[in-house]
Amino acid sequence: MTGETAEARLKRMRMRSWRRGTKEMDLILGPYADDRLSGMAADRLDLYDALLEENDQDLLPWVLGQRPAPDHLAGLLAEIADFARARLAPGGA
Repeated sequence: MTGETAEARLKRMRMRSWRRGTKEMDLILGPYADDRLSGMAADRLDLYDALLEENDQDLLPWVLGQRPAPDHLAGLLAEIADFARARLAPGGA
């Protein structure tokens, strides 16, 4: 977005991560965004921003490994899935 400060961008991306179309994706992307966005490089933030434009009906099966993710998002989605699994595992964060 033009004119958007770095702080405003992170705030917008966190909000979009927590307020998805489905509760499942809220609970996957919200904690990931809270934990990781502030430490991401600019190119990775751009990729995450693009991921936020995807429909939850596509994102959820990609994260769960039920359908193959698009090549350009596959690495980021694998990282998000690993984060969610570790967080939800017994004794996880």
